[in-house]
Amino acid sequence: MVKRHGKIDVNLKRAYLPPSPQDGYRVLVDRIWPRGLRKKKARIDLWLKDVAPSTALRKWFGHDPARWREFRRRYQAELARQATPLEKLRAMARKGRLTLIFGARDERHNQAVVLKDLLARQRSTRSRRGAPARRRAAPSA
Repeated sequence: MVKRHGKIDVNLKRAYLPPSPQDGYRVLVDRIWPRGLRKKKARIDLWLKDVAPSTALRKWFGHDPARWREFRRRYQAELARQATPLEKLRAMARKGRLTLIFGARDERHNQAVVLKDLLARQRSTRSRRGAPARRRAAPSA
């Protein structure tokens, strides 16, 4: 697979959907293994429990969309306190297609969505930092 410089390819997928060759590297980002899913059938390349929300945060959130904004804030704070798991994901995303696997029914309100947004945001921030500074036009007299 040929990657364009600076572009990351991160996808999201429910654990209960069948694996596909287009998934690339499949990383389960749940702290708990998805109920009723056999490991062989899931074809997970890496189970990165450490990047999942803490048990206390997961239980507080309870996949309640009304708590989504606060969940995002708290989860990002947890990730900021332990950057290593997020750095692992970032390194994998630089190498090729990465699919974050999650067990939640709600595909719009779960930790994988937050992780994908963080990876995309930090990539675009780094791209801007590495770009040459723009020159300001001199004020006209």
